[in-house]
Amino acid sequence: QGLQSATPAMPPATRTAIFDSALHVLKGAVVSVLRIPTGKSTERVTVGKEANTGVLTIGNMAAPVSDEQQKTIGELANAKIAENVPYRVFKISRSKAEELYGETMYDNFKVPDSVTELRLVTLPKWSLNAGIFPIAKSTGLLGKIELTKFKHNANKKIVEISFAVTPPSADPALVEEENDLTEFPPLDSCIPGEAAGECEAVTQSEGQTVTPWDVEAEGGIDYEKLIRDFGCSRVDEKLVQRIERLTGKKAHRFLRRGLFFSHRDLTNLLDNYEKGVPFYLYTGRGPSSESLHMGHLIPFTFTKWLQDAFDVPLVIQLTDDEKFFFKEGSLEEFHRLGYENAKDIIACGFNPDKTFIFSNLDYMGTMYPVVVKLQRMITYNQAKGCFGFDDSRNIGQSAFPAIQAAPSFPVAFPSLFGNRTDIMCLIPQAIDQDPYFRLTRDIAPRLGWQKPALIHSKFFPALQGYQTKMGASVANSAVFVTDTPKLIKEKINKHAFSGGKDTAEEQRQCGADITVDVSVAYLEYLLEDDEELATIKSKYAKGEMLTGEVKQRLIGICSDIVTEHQKQRKEVTDEVVAHFMNPHRPTLKFF
Repeated sequence: QGLQSATPAMPPATRTAIFDSALHVLKGAVVSVLRIPTGKSTERVTVGKEANTGVLTIGNMAAPVSDEQQKTIGELANAKIAENVPYRVFKISRSKAEELYGETMYDNFKVPDSVTELRLVTLPKWSLNAGIFPIAKSTGLLGKIELTKFKHNANKKIVEISFAVTPPSADPALVEEENDLTEFPPLDSCIPGEAAGECEAVTQSEGQTVTPWDVEAEGGIDYEKLIRDFGCSRVDEKLVQRIERLTGKKAHRFLRRGLFFSHRDLTNLLDNYEKGVPFYLYTGRGPSSESLHMGHLIPFTFTKWLQDAFDVPLVIQLTDDEKFFFKEGSLEEFHRLGYENAKDIIACGFNPDKTFIFSNLDYMGTMYPVVVKLQRMITYNQAKGCFGFDDSRNIGQSAFPAIQAAPSFPVAFPSLFGNRTDIMCLIPQAIDQDPYFRLTRDIAPRLGWQKPALIHSKFFPALQGYQTKMGASVANSAVFVTDTPKLIKEKINKHAFSGGKDTAEEQRQCGADITVDVSVAYLEYLLEDDEELATIKSKYAKGEMLTGEVKQRLIGICSDIVTEHQKQRKEVTDEVVAHFMNPHRPTLKFF
């Protein structure tokens, strides 16, 4: 007796479109907060005696819902109503639905085998369910939902959630059914991709560990598993083509080659962009070393392309405070390193009229009201659960996620965006930083702010192989932008892991394993010419090229990039840095 065909406790006339529409809003909030499956988790739905009241019963609940979770469910449900999100209702054959969605659209009882066609109701990234009852056109027509009681039955392992809806009108406009679809929404666009109030930053299974601080894997990172574990959406060819159409430019090689491979809400951001709603970019750097390495350049290179292609403003956060919380060293030294790193960032070629670089220590006075609002929304248990903190950590670490989250919202930059809250933010980042912004996205609706969109890159591997990412703390694992051509040659020849064979004769006979070869991996990031890259990979795999030849091509490319970067950095004076770090210059007043 679930959402799709619940047996009402009163005559059918008491069951309204408002009631059934509210069920989808409430169920999405419950799934997000309690981190339970969307499918097969509803035991029954009971219609109340008063109009637009009832009980949603959730199964397999060994523990009661905490007071904090109850509050968060209510806040998220009403935030979803305030967003005025349109419902979508479509017909689909049962076989096709089960192929696409498995059991996600079912409640915890068997649908008769005689049913061959389903009517599915969905709210994007929130709820998916088979249902036969009328549905309102959008969530805003619900007005307000009040959760009046949570009752846990330990013996039956169920939680009964009583609720009442107060709509502005008892006769809402209804959504129109879509009956002739040829393409159906993918599953990850229909259900919550991240939890509200809880998240797991650490994925430590099947031989790989991925956290905001450590990345290790025995046989290389399984990115498909990360998409599943983190609940992201894949950057597919259709999305890449859409970006090309909107920008009028050929997609960056990182997009063409799947090196930026997953996202959250990028399609929504592009929808808004097509409607004329602007967005801005946000990226950052934790200053832990005097200079950047090639791996650091990856997000900056892609962010510059996005800035140029979409002609949008960019904010860059220097997290000198974070390094002080998490690493040994003085606060003054991390602050100094931030300014040194800013010179390397500026040398990447960002638009000086549309780029604001800031140190957290310097800009906190302006950003602090936003940080405070975010900190109030994050409990200590959430910080511990999301980032793996234990009781031995300093409290600055637990407080920092709100500081990194703050630039995701335009209200943190009043000199750029005034008081506007409709502007979205796009954050290019490595996939290990996703947990920070999962928590950020969970909080955003509760503050009435737009969720930031994310696009994730794969890791630029260490010279020693795919087991970990390139790091600044191990000199021989990285090519730094301060290295000389001689040192670059020495590092690559000596340390770059090879998929080639032990002898030239064996290599010519058997070819190389290009899936583990670091030189090939670096060329995928750094070599612009698709045709040349394909030729190198093909010849190397067939034994028509030797490891030394591939490394020689990489040495040339790395040397050219580093030499040009050093040339540009020499042009970055203290006055140029001051210009980029001035939030009040007239060119930054965009919207």
